[in-house]
Amino acid sequence: CMKNLICLCCISLLLSCGQQQKDTAQLNHFLALGDSYTIGESVADSLRWPNQLVKRLNQNKKIFTEATIIAKTGWTTDELMQGINTAALKDKYDYVSLLIGVNNQYRGRDIENFKVEFIELLEKSIALAGNDKEKVFVLSIPDWGVMPFARERDQEKIKREIDAFNRVVKNSCAQYKVAFFDITPISRAAAVEPVLIASDGLHPSGEMYARWVEYIINFIKIEANSERK
Repeated sequence: CMKNLICLCCISLLLSCGQQQKDTAQLNHFLALGDSYTIGESVADSLRWPNQLVKRLNQNKKIFTEATIIAKTGWTTDELMQGINTAALKDKYDYVSLLIGVNNQYRGRDIENFKVEFIELLEKSIALAGNDKEKVFVLSIPDWGVMPFARERDQEKIKREIDAFNRVVKNSCAQYKVAFFDITPISRAAAVEPVLIASDGLHPSGEMYARWVEYIINFIKIEANSERK
């Protein structure tokens, strides 16, 4: 009886270890690269869009660890690259997002220089996804000109410049065959929906980030379905 009990305990332990290894192997890792819009300036950590995305995906049984976020308010393209290069990152992530450029526009930086540095970041993102372009997605630059912060500024000029920068982003994604999500129209809805504005009068609220997530979530859910085939 004692031998049988020991055998049963050993079998149970082996099965448990095997399940733990299986569960670990199924975990997904998401890396989000960007600036204030990715770090979620003026909202709670749980309301940052990468964290909202992970929460939604986990509810749909596409299991992710906590999102790794490399982003800082005010970062331009070159500063983001510096941040990536100095961070202790994994060799490969299951999914990588990129959202950058608003501070290049805000500081009046040259758009041709932005194109060069954005492509470098896009190539870096692809490398961090194990050179799998289908695991990388890019979000467009939101239009901060509709926010209360910009009421005394030339909002039409901001709009034109944001659109120009976003054309660079969109065309670069098309060139590299990377998914592009145009969330700029969602950001412009803040002009008539105060609920989309954070308390600082400049950045998106958690509600706006939730709308971004609703727009992009199928990118990963579709990938999840194809992996189960």
